[in-house]
Amino acid sequence: MTQNWKQVGPNRYRETYGRYFEDFTVGDIYEHRPGRTITEYDNTAFTLLTMNTHPLHFDAEYAKHSEFGKPLVNSAFTLAVVAGMSVSDTSQKAIANLGWSDIKLTAPVFAGDTIYAESEVLEKRESKSRPNQGIVKIRTIGKKADGTVFMSYERSMLMPMRGHSVEDRANY
Repeated sequence: MTQNWKQVGPNRYRETYGRYFEDFTVGDIYEHRPGRTITEYDNTAFTLLTMNTHPLHFDAEYAKHSEFGKPLVNSAFTLAVVAGMSVSDTSQKAIANLGWSDIKLTAPVFAGDTIYAESEVLEKRESKSRPNQGIVKIRTIGKKADGTVFMSYERSMLMPMRGHSVEDRANY
């Protein structure tokens, strides 16, 4: 997590998170912490909130007859958690997410699993149409505590250059 402080008055500082376009280097890998232990409640609440009616996510009797033998954690939930874990390191200062691609679900996640995430900078370039902004592309992977990769995806973000973020322009 990239954390800094800026002085906002005499003897007064405000913490700030995230990276500017210039702070990204192709090939760098950011390990996102803390991790998150997924609970049965997390899975059930998310599944019901999103109106996902597949019983494999919330019906233990149904799930015990599946190849997994127990309920699976909803993959949309794990995607949301992994993406959230990456925000403070990658997109806290982003102007916009430009796209997600190549989402792969490579292993199941179950209640009780602790998950972590990391992101690698794949590409970066200055924007052709927006001065003082650039595009950064990352690959993020989700890993269980035992090292099993259960998810990966790529994401492109529009990032401000130093001195041109919302927090640079406002008393935020």
